[in-house]
Amino acid sequence: SILSTSPSSPHLHPLHISISTMNRFLLALVSALLIVGTSAFAPNQPPTTIRHSNIDTQRNAIWDTVNSLYNNWGKKATASHILFRPSQFPEDEAKAKLLEIKAEVGGDPEKFAAAAAEWSGCPSSKDGGNLGEFGPGMMVKAFDEVCFDEDVGVVHGPISTQFGEHLILITKRTGEE
Repeated sequence: SILSTSPSSPHLHPLHISISTMNRFLLALVSALLIVGTSAFAPNQPPTTIRHSNIDTQRNAIWDTVNSLYNNWGKKATASHILFRPSQFPEDEAKAKLLEIKAEVGGDPEKFAAAAAEWSGCPSSKDGGNLGEFGPGMMVKAFDEVCFDEDVGVVHGPISTQFGEHLILITKRTGEE
């Protein structure tokens, strides 16, 4: 068969690599559809002050998730964040305060956790902003890009998402090549 290799042959047929890549892409696509598709069953949330076109969001969400799953296949990240919701501060004030906090905490995880507990508008603030471990495509695009593309052990941000303004501390990433 064109796909079989002999046990003594250390090389795979080039077609096998193509099928492997295609399987990886299909798995990423199916995963993305499952992740994005389940949001249809989530309870309706009250509208926030930041509004995006639902059509643009839905159109890009699937592609962003597939792209992240494909590019970061096998990786996991562990991160903490500080979130300023639009209801807490206007955008400019939020960014200024986050820059102030960023300068105060440096890359110290204990100082970051204390600042998250004091300032963050996310329920994770009770745990020092710790979001735990997550895979690619599980967070919104801007957050996902930081967690899987930027340096570990560094505070990144302010990062803008539809939830507000964030500082992100990536504490660990696995699955790197």
